[in-house]
Amino acid sequence: MGYHLGAWRHPDLRADAASQFDSYLNVAKIAEENKFDLLFLADGIGIRYDDVPKGSLCRSSHNVELEPLTLLSALASRTRRIGLVATASTTYNEPYHIARKYGSLDQISAGRCGWNVVTSWSEQEAWNFNRAKHLDYDTRYERAAEFVDVVTGLWDSWDADAFVHDKESSVFYDESKLHVLGHVGKHFSVRGPLSVRRSAQGRPILVQAGTSEVGQQIAAKHCDIVFAAQQNIESAKKYYASVKNRLSSNGRTEDDLLLMVGLTPIVGRTRDEAQEKYRQLEELIDPLVGLSILKRSFGDLSHLDLDGPVPKPDLENAGLRSSAQMYYETAQREGLSIRQLYKRIAMAQEHLTVVGTASDVADAMEQWMDAKAADGFNIAPTHLPHALNDFVELVLPELRRRGRFRDEYEGETLRENLGLQVPRSMYA
Repeated sequence: MGYHLGAWRHPDLRADAASQFDSYLNVAKIAEENKFDLLFLADGIGIRYDDVPKGSLCRSSHNVELEPLTLLSALASRTRRIGLVATASTTYNEPYHIARKYGSLDQISAGRCGWNVVTSWSEQEAWNFNRAKHLDYDTRYERAAEFVDVVTGLWDSWDADAFVHDKESSVFYDESKLHVLGHVGKHFSVRGPLSVRRSAQGRPILVQAGTSEVGQQIAAKHCDIVFAAQQNIESAKKYYASVKNRLSSNGRTEDDLLLMVGLTPIVGRTRDEAQEKYRQLEELIDPLVGLSILKRSFGDLSHLDLDGPVPKPDLENAGLRSSAQMYYETAQREGLSIRQLYKRIAMAQEHLTVVGTASDVADAMEQWMDAKAADGFNIAPTHLPHALNDFVELVLPELRRRGRFRDEYEGETLRENLGLQVPRSMYA
């Protein structure tokens, strides 16, 4: 449906698009035809927000949507080259479940799958999984670090050439090329092996989006992509350097991990046209929905003057600490009121927004990449497919003219198209 929190109200959109397979298939086809790397699905395993302020929840479209692995399995059969990445929680799953499901999707898609690792944060999710309250911050991330260790270990259960399928000798697989993990840790005891063969791309792509210390460590040890929510180029450069500088201690190089910044382009043939599109999108933001998205970072602000200053968040109790800190710093740096901040977030959630012509958008992308603030971008259109079509029609030709975007896919797997090496098995 799009990253704009009022996108469902857009006059050109189908209001129930988030529940319609054809809507996703259309977007996937557009992206694949235009040689995008991957389709990325964010997810939460519960209705996203409290009804705070009262009446906000029924005005939000973030309440019914398709389960992402089911959806991507269907899309895998209708696409051929584009990568398929979905979010799954380390808090409310078991490692064997995740290793098997994503390993299977990677087989179905012939090496185009990726897992976006998240810890979950909301009590709404906890209530769906036998908990009155979600796990504390430190426990969630400690569990996540061990969880990813187990999953990647399970993905190495079989060597690439383990299955000989020798009908004459009656040998289905080479016993020496099967590996039993035998993990015993604080949070998990998992014997293995995994009942899915090794991926065509070595293992599914691992993606992580956290900015916390533990999140960066997980990314440096295991991940192939970091999806970064950064709105300021200077802070993005520091984050980029922080993540990249951790790689060598994990036996990796800077080229082993791609940092992709979320980018919401609002593009027109002229700057005035782009600004008019932005203004029209702003009108779709209901104030109650705007306040509800600030609630998880700042608490309920409905009693305050909406045109007054943004209060300092209580980071210890914020649902997403990194987001709360970024929102507050943005408000302080730019002098934003509560109303102006929720309008900014509702437009693109946490992502960088560029409003202008194709040249303006391409200039911004080049600036961030040349400054080592990003290796690429996760394009987060405000409303789908319309804003994606704008990017395809206007920005992609400009990027190609500058030699900044492909004309054709480089390989068959997602890893090949990202230019990433196949990871060595832990048993190699």
